[in-house]
Amino acid sequence: MIKEKGWNRLLTRLLFTGPTLFAFVTVMIVPFLYGIYLTFTNWDGISTTQSYVGFQNYGEVFRDAVFWKSFGLTLQYVFFSVVLINAVAFALAYVLTKGLKGQSIFRAGFFLPNLVGGIVLGFIWQFIFSNVLVYFGQQAGIPIFSASWLADPDKAFWSLVIVTVWQYAGYMMVIYVAGLMGVPNDILEAASIDGANGWTKLRRMVLPLMVPSFIVCIFLSLQRTFMVYDVNLALTKGGPFKSTEMVSMHVYGKAFLSRDYGVGQAEALVLFVLVAAITLIQVYFSKKLEVEA
Repeated sequence: MIKEKGWNRLLTRLLFTGPTLFAFVTVMIVPFLYGIYLTFTNWDGISTTQSYVGFQNYGEVFRDAVFWKSFGLTLQYVFFSVVLINAVAFALAYVLTKGLKGQSIFRAGFFLPNLVGGIVLGFIWQFIFSNVLVYFGQQAGIPIFSASWLADPDKAFWSLVIVTVWQYAGYMMVIYVAGLMGVPNDILEAASIDGANGWTKLRRMVLPLMVPSFIVCIFLSLQRTFMVYDVNLALTKGGPFKSTEMVSMHVYGKAFLSRDYGVGQAEALVLFVLVAAITLIQVYFSKKLEVEA
């Protein structure tokens, strides 16, 4: 009787979780393991034969100066993008939870860019930077906008950051809005009675209670900015002179354009490990901050 109940329970679990588990294994786990296997081969992505080369591809990764240069550029891009995304998102959320008239419409408007695909978004902003802003700068006599930002290596980097912030700030804003709405009003009212001003309440009460929201938003920001490719491709194509070629674009080019799939896959795996390590460190210290708060 006990064994029969155990089998029935197992069959019930497999009935509900089996299809999802099967899809996860076939779509995620198997390709990931096969990708690790390919890092030890010299496959070019086309031929039907593969030769085992050991750790030779990983040696090529550490000798690839362009890969590490693009990774360093990506770190800069991630730093500025994550800071600005969360600063803008929190500021918008803070303003749009104060009872502003029509704040629901503003929330929807700021969230809308996140629904636009990265390729489409890149082309839209390419038109803005190369035509709209240039026309405005020339007509108004503003030197900083008189030439396309996408033609300048330094400004092209910042144009990519601006588009990324514009795309993701609204999404993070929604998470911050949920966190701010969860802050107990009685605590804030008691602080007001004690004479605390708005800045004191924000710094001493609201921010410590918002740590879980900060953890989630920073985690999502890190993940999305490290893996940026579509906006990078549509907006700048890595130019000018590879000044905006992020590491994901470099890995794609190595694997599919240079037909060096083994090295490209090894670079992708190294990138995965580095990003996972950075993300875990961020979560670890954020959790400690949450406990202290």
